[in-house]
Amino acid sequence: MKNMGLNEIRSSFLRFFESKGHYIENSAPLVPRDDKSLLLVNAGMAPLKNFFTGAETPPSNRMATCQKCIRTGDIENVGITARHATFFEMLGNFSFGDYFKKESLKYGWEFVTEVLEIPVENLWATVYLDDDEAYEIWKNEIGIPEDRIIRLGKEDNFWEIGNGPCGPCSEIYYDRGERFSCGDPDHKPGCECDQFLEFWNHVFTQFSRTENGDYVPLEKKNIDTGMGLERIAAIMQGVDSIFEVDTIRKVLDKVVEITGKPYNDNSKDDISIRIITDHIRAVTFLVSDGVLPNNEGRGYVLRRLLRRAARHGKLLGVDNLFLKDLVDVVIEQSGSAYPSLIEKKDFIEKVISIEEERFYLTIDQGIEILNGYIATHKENGLLPGDEAFKLYDTYGFPLDLTKEILQEINMDVDEVGFNDEMEKQRSRARQARENEDEVGWEEGKRNILKKFESSEFTGYDLIEAEAKCMGIIKEHTLVENATLGDVVEIIFDKTPFYAESGGQTGDKGIISNDDTIIEITDCQKSTNGIFLHKGIVKKGVVEVDSMYNLKINKDLREDIARNHTTTHLLHKALKMVLGDHVEQAGSYVDSKRIRFDFNHFNSISNEELKKVEYIVNNEILKATPVEVMYTTLDEAKTLGATALFSEKYGKHVRIVKIGDFSMELCGGTHLTNSSQAGTFKIISEGGVAAGVRRIEALTGFNALKYYADIENTLNQVIDTIKANKEEIVNKSSNMVDDMKKIAKENELLKSKIVLNNLNEIIDNKIELDGVSIISYGYNDVDLNIVREIGDRIKDHLKEYLIVLGSSKNDKVVFVAMASDGAVKKGLHAGNIIREVAKLTGGNGGGRPNMAQAGGKDPSKMNIALEKVETIAKSMLK
Repeated sequence: MKNMGLNEIRSSFLRFFESKGHYIENSAPLVPRDDKSLLLVNAGMAPLKNFFTGAETPPSNRMATCQKCIRTGDIENVGITARHATFFEMLGNFSFGDYFKKESLKYGWEFVTEVLEIPVENLWATVYLDDDEAYEIWKNEIGIPEDRIIRLGKEDNFWEIGNGPCGPCSEIYYDRGERFSCGDPDHKPGCECDQFLEFWNHVFTQFSRTENGDYVPLEKKNIDTGMGLERIAAIMQGVDSIFEVDTIRKVLDKVVEITGKPYNDNSKDDISIRIITDHIRAVTFLVSDGVLPNNEGRGYVLRRLLRRAARHGKLLGVDNLFLKDLVDVVIEQSGSAYPSLIEKKDFIEKVISIEEERFYLTIDQGIEILNGYIATHKENGLLPGDEAFKLYDTYGFPLDLTKEILQEINMDVDEVGFNDEMEKQRSRARQARENEDEVGWEEGKRNILKKFESSEFTGYDLIEAEAKCMGIIKEHTLVENATLGDVVEIIFDKTPFYAESGGQTGDKGIISNDDTIIEITDCQKSTNGIFLHKGIVKKGVVEVDSMYNLKINKDLREDIARNHTTTHLLHKALKMVLGDHVEQAGSYVDSKRIRFDFNHFNSISNEELKKVEYIVNNEILKATPVEVMYTTLDEAKTLGATALFSEKYGKHVRIVKIGDFSMELCGGTHLTNSSQAGTFKIISEGGVAAGVRRIEALTGFNALKYYADIENTLNQVIDTIKANKEEIVNKSSNMVDDMKKIAKENELLKSKIVLNNLNEIIDNKIELDGVSIISYGYNDVDLNIVREIGDRIKDHLKEYLIVLGSSKNDKVVFVAMASDGAVKKGLHAGNIIREVAKLTGGNGGGRPNMAQAGGKDPSKMNIALEKVETIAKSMLK
């Protein structure tokens, strides 16, 4: 058996299948494209799903890939075991209706025994219980002894997820030797012991499972295989753990060097070392593929992995930022296979360093808060969900991290309560993913579209075309005709209507003939290239097989083109001003405006925005021709064209070139000369997520209208304050200063008024076990004054609990203070104020002596304050 490195195994696998007529596809990004069912790519076949379903045509009926994957379902086992990992690579060969079982198994056997040179006597095969065909191939075609071909049941050797395509599978196992045996003389693959290691699964997709549970043979049978690269590397290198594989061990050794903790010396330290090693690999690839840390979706996956790694660094005694240094090793080991890691090295390191630093700024404070919660709930062993959520929302503690800390002291967390608190935040992201207007077709509609050929797009050169109606969809049903008032989606054999794609909205326009008019309000495109013209029948009847005139709204198309071409200029200008790390993170271009999201980690100064604006307008005024070229993807990269991460490109691509200034891969509609944009104006800039900024801008007539509106507003201000244009700044500034002075005087008067009734408040105190209990509420009093009142009151008392509230601007604020003596008797300002705030729909907490909280319902403030005595009684020892 060859001793091969991980990178060598990967390249050998791809070369082998290329020699067998397979098209070698680069790994898809970890962020799924056109698949709302997945948060992150978690299997080799995931990016090829549309090829298996027939929604898209593959570049070849034979393909092979090495796919990056992320799985976090069993993150708690990562580091504990030698096999679990969140990031891994999956080798796979695939057939879409081409070859089947015989070829798949023979290819697999040839690669394993002749390329990898694994001894035949160490190999076993499993097949599905009833799959005689696969059994006979292993026995008669390949020649494995029958005693090493094992039949297993559905749980082990049949692949299915609900209804739809499914089938039996056959797995290849490696026998690691008797030293890993469980001792059972009859054990074999399928046993839970570590002697037999499954490393290559061949799935034979030959059935479709119906709702009745029947298995109907598929007309076209598919092959989907998967072999974990790290696992086969461990076998080839004779090591017991994926963390001992050459490329991963390099990362682990760097962790050991940074922490100063030896590996295989202390089991607890080893777990932390393995967690950091795994997570930094996952984090590096996630950031490279465009994921940025935040509190939702895949950004949350990144954040929890990164912060978990950072915390385990602290557990190993690391007190400074260190994850960036590990990124270098990951890129060193994987950059040859994934060049984007090298290209984005600075960007990856910056994202990770900023997130790690943010975590360090909050972790100590968060742990202090958590320790306070633990002291309160230690007896019942359960942290309430709302408190876990506060740690997550305020201090950036992922739930996994809180659970991990609690598990170390045998406590648990109320996950149901946590999820209830989190639901509002997550619902926004879920609604975005489930937006019905996106072309994420449900199965029924997808089946409808399979009946049609892709539409021919003529809109790059024409704004009008004669076309034949091929299909009409009304209420998700295919119909032969539609009449006045019907809302429809119409399919034509060709169209000048641009379908929404790449951030550009779909065209609007009119479809008509002598008897019929349909007003088109949008155009969308399915994954298999069918243009769906969405609109309403305004006159007559629209019928399948009839001819129609398709005419887009020319003015709207020109406005969209102004914005789209200028977006390319903006992208380049941002790189020039802010740095090459700037990458487009999303865009929206319609007839009215530009919305451009991009990666950048600092706020942008007005001076920088002015530079960007100047560069774009300068390019517009140069009147540079806009050229369109068609070429191969490889040639486009050689030319230096900018490819957008979020887009999926085929073998042949379209390049939009604006002189020597900008060159991007783009399928949108554009101007023919930069001067047609007219002018460019940035109207807003700000952050939309961690590391993502957004610019909104206008061009052409929309920019001119913006300037006119500003001028009108300015003239109204001039009339209102009775000043000319030269005086307006000074005069308005003086007016603001006068207003601030009046407001300050007003607050001083309020303060004097409320402080005058201190004796009345103190006289109404309640005595409980030698502690003076005071609660009182104010209306429209500033928080600072409320704190001052509390300080004045406690000067008159020996042992005290003071809870004060103020309702202002539709909110409530509470302040609580407790003396040392009161605390010793069991009173806790933070816990008391939390319960008070809850009664007004709020939350809060703090230290035993001093705490602050907020509420949402001012009408319940006095009711809440009346409960202070009851709450205090329950806490006194």
